[in-house]
Amino acid sequence: MKDQPAVTSGYYRLSFVTLILPLIVLLTVTGCGEDDPYAVPEYVPDEDLTAVPEWAQDAVWYQIFVERFRDGDSGNQPTLRSIEGSWPHDHPETWQPTPWGQDWYSEDDWVSDVDMDFYEWVHLRRYGGDLLGVLDQLDYLEDLGITAIYFNPVNDAPSLHKYDARNYRHVDVNFGPDPEGDRELIAGEDPADPDTWVWTEADKMFLKVIEEAQKRGIRVIMDYSWNHTGITFWAWQHILEHQEDSPYADWYQIDRFDDPETEENEFEYPGWAGVPELPQFRRYDSVEDFEHGDLIPGDFHPGLKRHIFAVTRRWLAPDGDVDRGVDGFRLDVAELIPVDFWRDYRKFVRNINPEAFLVGELWWADWPDKLMDPTEWLQGDIFDAAMNYRWYRPTRQWLGGAEPELTDPSEYVHHLDSIQNGLRDEVVRAQMNLTASHDTPRFSTSIFNQGLNKYEVNPRENPDYKLHRPDDRTWRDVRLILAQQFTWKGAPHVWMGDELGMWGADDPDCRKPLIWPDLAFEDETTHPFDRERTRDEVQADMELWNYYQHLIRLRRDNPVFSRGRLEVLKTDDDRNLLVYERNAGENPGQANEQEFEGSQRAIVVFNNHETGSADISLPVENPQQWQEVLGLQPMAWDFGDQALEITIPAKSAAVFLKEP
Repeated sequence: MKDQPAVTSGYYRLSFVTLILPLIVLLTVTGCGEDDPYAVPEYVPDEDLTAVPEWAQDAVWYQIFVERFRDGDSGNQPTLRSIEGSWPHDHPETWQPTPWGQDWYSEDDWVSDVDMDFYEWVHLRRYGGDLLGVLDQLDYLEDLGITAIYFNPVNDAPSLHKYDARNYRHVDVNFGPDPEGDRELIAGEDPADPDTWVWTEADKMFLKVIEEAQKRGIRVIMDYSWNHTGITFWAWQHILEHQEDSPYADWYQIDRFDDPETEENEFEYPGWAGVPELPQFRRYDSVEDFEHGDLIPGDFHPGLKRHIFAVTRRWLAPDGDVDRGVDGFRLDVAELIPVDFWRDYRKFVRNINPEAFLVGELWWADWPDKLMDPTEWLQGDIFDAAMNYRWYRPTRQWLGGAEPELTDPSEYVHHLDSIQNGLRDEVVRAQMNLTASHDTPRFSTSIFNQGLNKYEVNPRENPDYKLHRPDDRTWRDVRLILAQQFTWKGAPHVWMGDELGMWGADDPDCRKPLIWPDLAFEDETTHPFDRERTRDEVQADMELWNYYQHLIRLRRDNPVFSRGRLEVLKTDDDRNLLVYERNAGENPGQANEQEFEGSQRAIVVFNNHETGSADISLPVENPQQWQEVLGLQPMAWDFGDQALEITIPAKSAAVFLKEP
């Protein structure tokens, strides 16, 4: 047998006979009548299709990367078998999971058995985070105050990130309590036939997470990549064995099949971003030449589309019960997927749950200089919102001094106004405003290093990149940016661990295990390239955590910050001052147009000058009814004649609320 160009896996036994597969797939593609649960609905009412869910407009997001969140079950640890098929492919027999509190850059014992540098072998690390760890910490999240969880992929996959799906329909077996038992259950299914799919113990635990989150008023969305799978995906494995005779051969973009008459293996295919471990799905009736950010015409193969719809229904309405399902999806590399698929996908999702939220990853138009304009995607027929990196870039530049620096608050406001052009108010309110994610440097580290974000953001590409604990200037600016994030338009997002003061360069360093206050961690003393560095104590910053909690409560207790009209009152470029107001206005964005709970008006003040305090007079009626509630720094303020007279320190912010 010829050498295959990609690693194959015997992880799962395909439980169907090759001779009858084409018939099964034909039935799967064509459906079984008018009540077909996996077909695109012929009609969805406009109000169900286009409206942004109300809950998403008030959300405070928390992103969880399960493998690095919390290890709650020592009996389900990853093994060599479970990482088979993941990159890099040299898996030494001495491999073991890494202790949770180990110095991040120190070598594991098994590293001496591989010929790799840190930025290769670190991708083999597993720490054993699981869903019991999430369940155990839901009270922590409730206490923090967040209202919605965005889970990175939890589907079964060999990698640490799970974007290389082994299958879409099940939760990773090592996230649940019985990996071996779950493998046996999965092996008994027909992956092409949803009627044979069962609920594994890992699946049931994720449903329990949803149930317990709901009890705490927390919504849950899942992350899926419908653009590509891993090389251990069941359909890809069938293609490797049967080549063009596989009924799934038309699902993927395959440039050339193997010729069995030759010794050479001619099998060729493109992987996402050039990564061979991530074979891409084929776009039909599409185009090859397009600019990033363009709506790509076309669709997926009907069989693939139907499979994706079956997985989607499974998690939106487990056993037909929407109340037990997830509240939506975060959708990976969305711009690469054909728009006809997306429009049908929205109809399918909203027909099941009109309150389901769809948020797209729409990121780079031209890396690292130009971010994608998502406006065309947010008109009510595709997504409700996007991951709003376009909010963070100018905010990091103005308040964090990052390149290319914005020195004038008037220019900063112009940038923020421009990214809202063409968007409905309900979309603006639901935009996921994030300071960091699993794909970027940690929030604090991106402020500590002031170069372009996502460009040479690790010591491998930039020897001068600072990877140690950030300095006091950084933490000061972090607090300023957070004050803006939680008082501006859009839904604030927290990348897990940022609330505890974690630091780290770009992926993989942003994916360190969470530094829980009750766990012990070694000091960070090593450098990935054996350069000198400081010794940094690793422990949770509970003062920062309290600040996050305070901001979240402030926003939740006063919906004027999520729903209110925004009016810029002052931009003073000479003194680097910005003042804006959030108020109920004439249209508070609620169907009944009643007054908000909490305060009806808030005034937010930023003094971004490095050295000079500033005197500001804020005209208000009944100034005695106003209180400063942020408490970032001590400041002098007094009640004038129909005005608040304040003296705000350099590099500080203030939030004034009018008493209800």
